[in-house]
Amino acid sequence: MNLRKKVVSGSYLHLLVVSICVSLCCCLLSFSLKHLTEQAEEFIFQYVDSFNSILLIVLPSFGITIIYFLRKFLFKNRKNKGIAEIYNTLDKRKDHLPFFKIPSHFINGFLTVIFGGSTGVEVSTVVATATIGNESYKRGFSAFKYKRELICAGVAAGVAVLFASPVAGLLFAIEVIARKVQKTILISCIASALFAGVFIYFFDRKPFFDTPVQGWQWKATPFFLVLSLFAGALSVYFTSVVINIKKLFEKISNNFIRVNLGAITVGLMIFFLPILYGDSYHGLHNVLDQILQQKEYSLLTLGLFVILKPIASSLTLGAGGDGGVFAPSIVAGAFLGLLVAYSANLLFGTNLLLFNFMIIGAACTLAGSIFAPMTAIFLACSLAPNGYALIVPLALCCFITKYFAQWLLPYNVYTYESYKESDLARAES
Repeated sequence: MNLRKKVVSGSYLHLLVVSICVSLCCCLLSFSLKHLTEQAEEFIFQYVDSFNSILLIVLPSFGITIIYFLRKFLFKNRKNKGIAEIYNTLDKRKDHLPFFKIPSHFINGFLTVIFGGSTGVEVSTVVATATIGNESYKRGFSAFKYKRELICAGVAAGVAVLFASPVAGLLFAIEVIARKVQKTILISCIASALFAGVFIYFFDRKPFFDTPVQGWQWKATPFFLVLSLFAGALSVYFTSVVINIKKLFEKISNNFIRVNLGAITVGLMIFFLPILYGDSYHGLHNVLDQILQQKEYSLLTLGLFVILKPIASSLTLGAGGDGGVFAPSIVAGAFLGLLVAYSANLLFGTNLLLFNFMIIGAACTLAGSIFAPMTAIFLACSLAPNGYALIVPLALCCFITKYFAQWLLPYNVYTYESYKESDLARAES
């Protein structure tokens, strides 16, 4: 019995060490992709906008065309299918994430966003870091049974660095990727997230927003509840738009038409609403600054941002860009929160704190889009100084949004393929 305990303890210790090594590699990948994309995106947008803004129309087409040729010649026509690939790998032990997915997602995610593709690098980071974890498993660096653990360790570190939140990375890996809790998964994910926390402390601990949260008042609760229902509807709308536009583009056999139809449409949208460029994080900061400086802002413009960001993101993905719904959900939800609070202040004189509603709107829409309320809650708390002051309304609203969205539509973008398969199996039986 003692010998068995020693073997098990040694196996756990080995898993912990390997998870930390995986975390180191994934922190470096996530950090470099995040900051290279951020700087290149801002530089290209400002240069083109100041030189000749009409070039914004063709920039997404240029970026996605490069990606098309890279896929065809460098990556041998092997496609990237996002987080669904991770699920397939986890569900079938013999299947693995091939090594090419690390450079493929890194390069394609970078090119998509910097040339204006209206998505983010989050999903690219998740798949690339999951592949690092899978590679460590394939090379025999851990026991044969720890494939899920090492994939989750990679994802935990990648998401933690993207949002400077080890807790969000840990919860995302467990809630979205592992989809179950067991001792070995906790060991690998906690070890990875703790190391990522140390990495963030020394290299990248600046929050997403500089504006601190000022607390909240109970009188705002009815408006929080209204926002959570609107966010649920928005997340379902987003999921439906992504799935239907992808279906539509899959029917287009001509590659030139498929790439340019989607990319130029996105370019036209960016030309008229430049805030849709790339991940839209810079645009979100600009809108927030204007509103906090008490400058008037059009409710119609905010509404257009909420409606068009999912469409622009879906067209980017349909045309062949790399990315997912993570960043667009945060941005569209943030604009929704601003819209709800700003409308209430103008129409009813409520004096709601706009920044609080922006944070909660972002968290709720993310929770409804990926069915991961715990991830959304703690990610939102890390977005701004004193963010944990909002944890009560965040928890209430994110769970309401998640269950409301699930009631409206029983699957999300990530689980759509598996839902179709299980539904088909039920129908056949």
